Amino acid sequence: MNKWTASSIRALKGKQKVVCLTAYDYSTARLVDEAGIQLVLVGDSLAMTMLGYETTLPVTMEQMLHHTAAVVRGVKGALVVADMPFMSYQVSVEQAIENAGRFIKDAGAGAVKIEGGAVRVPTVRALVENGIPVLGHVGLTPQSIREMGGYKVQGKKTDDVKRLVSDARELEKAGVFALVLECMPSAVGAAITAAVSIPTIGIGAGKDCDGQILVTHDLLGLYADLSPKFAKRYAHLGAEMKKAFESYKREVETGVFPGKEHSY
Repeated sequence: MNKWTASSIRALKGKQKVVCLTAYDYSTARLVDEAGIQLVLVGDSLAMTMLGYETTLPVTMEQMLHHTAAVVRGVKGALVVADMPFMSYQVSVEQAIENAGRFIKDAGAGAVKIEGGAVRVPTVRALVENGIPVLGHVGLTPQSIREMGGYKVQGKKTDDVKRLVSDARELEKAGVFALVLECMPSAVGAAITAAVSIPTIGIGAGKDCDGQILVTHDLLGLYADLSPKFAKRYAHLGAEMKKAFESYKREVETGVFPGKEHSY
């Protein structure tokens, strides 16, 4: 199995769709990788899916490093991208280089992801110049929901669309190898995709993006009460897991388990 890199992902533009999923632990990462997924994102969404927070904001560098290292141990072929958490890169370029370097050196990630448009250009440029590949992220940026006023579709107004296209171009010039487009009208996703020569990876940004990413928990239907419009459930594992737990409880209480075949 060939190892995917930032360069090989970038080279897919116009040739092949980029297929991406999140993973936060070793066992899930193994299965995602064995399915042939090209890019595995250790998203700061683990704050919500794995740690029970209401937003992505509380997750720490140490927690992200811990989960990234676990995912890296489970992956052989995919490019593992570590999501830099809130306030791990915003203070200064120097802070960003130091923390991004920890993801590469200590956790074994192949790239990092940071949120934001043109304001992140100096940071992106510095990271790339220091040998750290960067995945960009524009549109709905969850680390900015306090300023945005919640999880809202972006790019509804003409000026906002122009800004998003400009942000995408500036990030491309700064050196990002691909760009996540989150929660925007399909036409805006298509416009940004046509405006840049790097792959766009959509999450609620329409079918014309160069690739797609979903949160694995949404895809698997693990949380029935968390189902964004852009997520498609390919399984209903949450309900199946609950049924299994209930069956186990019932069999223990009635003495059915363990049976002779489970005993020494």
